[in-house]
Amino acid sequence: MAKIEVRQLSEEEIEKMGIRNWPTWSSPVQKFPWEYTTTEVCYFLEGRVIVETEDGEKVEIKKGDFVRFPAGLKCTWDVIEPVKKHYNFE
Repeated sequence: MAKIEVRQLSEEEIEKMGIRNWPTWSSPVQKFPWEYTTTEVCYFLEGRVIVETEDGEKVEIKKGDFVRFPAGLKCTWDVIEPVKKHYNFE
């Protein structure tokens, strides 16, 4: 199974990818299961979440992180601080 990829982007990369024009999604503090049917890329504007995959891997994601969730990933989102992110599908 492909892994969750987390990295930092430069302002130049953010502009080049057009991230600020992507739709936004937000969530209050909560915990919920999720399955990615397509690959999603997103850029976190605020908040903090711990995503746990089916195989027990825990990935912490926070403001300023650029994340790639692979298609087919099944996980649980534990939103620790309210989240707001830009997202897009590959």
